[in-house]
Amino acid sequence: MLKISEKAAAMPSSPIRKLVPFADAAKKRGVKVYHLNIGQPDIESPKCALDAIKNIDLKLLAYANSAGNESYRKGLAKYYNNINIKVDFTDILVTTSGSEAVELALKAICNEGDEVIVMEPFYTNYNAFALQNGVKLVPIHTSIENGFKLPPVEEFDKHITPRTKAIMICNPGNPTGTLYSKESLLKLGEIVKKHDLYLLTDEVYREFCYTDTPHFSCAEIPGCEENVVLLDSVSKRYSMCGARIGCIVTRNKELFKALMKYAQARLCSPVVEQIAAEAALETPKEYFAAVKAEYIHRRDVMIDLLNKIPGVFTPTPQGAFYTIASLPVDNADKFAQWLLEEFEWNKQTVMVAPAAGFYATPNTGLNEVRLAYVLKVEDIQNAMKCLEEALKVYPGRTNK
Repeated sequence: MLKISEKAAAMPSSPIRKLVPFADAAKKRGVKVYHLNIGQPDIESPKCALDAIKNIDLKLLAYANSAGNESYRKGLAKYYNNINIKVDFTDILVTTSGSEAVELALKAICNEGDEVIVMEPFYTNYNAFALQNGVKLVPIHTSIENGFKLPPVEEFDKHITPRTKAIMICNPGNPTGTLYSKESLLKLGEIVKKHDLYLLTDEVYREFCYTDTPHFSCAEIPGCEENVVLLDSVSKRYSMCGARIGCIVTRNKELFKALMKYAQARLCSPVVEQIAAEAALETPKEYFAAVKAEYIHRRDVMIDLLNKIPGVFTPTPQGAFYTIASLPVDNADKFAQWLLEEFEWNKQTVMVAPAAGFYATPNTGLNEVRLAYVLKVEDIQNAMKCLEEALKVYPGRTNK
């Protein structure tokens, strides 16, 4: 009998996408589904990037450099230096999406059985990439009650073992929208220096910070130049999720050489998308200002409406475009499927991402969901009304 691999069998289904068949079935029944489950913005991509694709005048789509087009890497280096991240273009490896950036970083720094500390809840695909590479994710729990703040230094010391190779964070955070302070990140820098660890910092939502204090990158932590590995992507910054272009930034030359071996094995990242990504570097500041203002408006509408629903609680996210909400339900997985299979309000329903898949600790987040405020305000208002009406009649409602 033919069998699949043990790793394939153990791979978790995406909590973001696993309910797609039920959403498709609802749509075939004529029900409008509000997709709050996935971080797919409805914001238009920058015109300069789209024009670059339209105006390509190539006679041959040849292989690119495995590290990425040099002109694009030089443009990225200029972008980072302008935000106080001091790097050279030779410190940058272009990847096929931010996801590949995470995966290659884990491949290059971890042996089978090594451990990487993460804050839970965390971006669910970290779990998949760790499993693929035989890496154990060690979760430090953060709480919805205090807005998922970074734990104190003592918590990290408790979780560090001889097998610990790295700490991995997402700032601003997916799925929580949490924005870590400069002070807390400087303390994190002290930890990685003390224990000689890598610090993997996923900063794909850097442009979406909703405080008066500017985003502070881990790449700015003094004395951590060899430790910090910055993971990035064009997907959310420029609303170019389909382009699948990311990058790894590291000033650790030995690590860069190791990463290049993997980059050479997959030959190169897509050429057309690199052209678009390079052009996107010319996106005017007005674009980001308008997008940021729009997301703040959407966030405020969603958070206000959520917290007015009896039994629902969510903190106010300070970055990205997600929030985690606790619901008065017996099981968020069951509730999410029920929304698509059995519920509709005025021929409408909502698709959410059950939050248990964003935790590594079993039986955690069972009554929580991640919601993405990536739809226009009118759709968010309708979606929140659907959710309110659904909770009134859901058979598994609790008395929370």
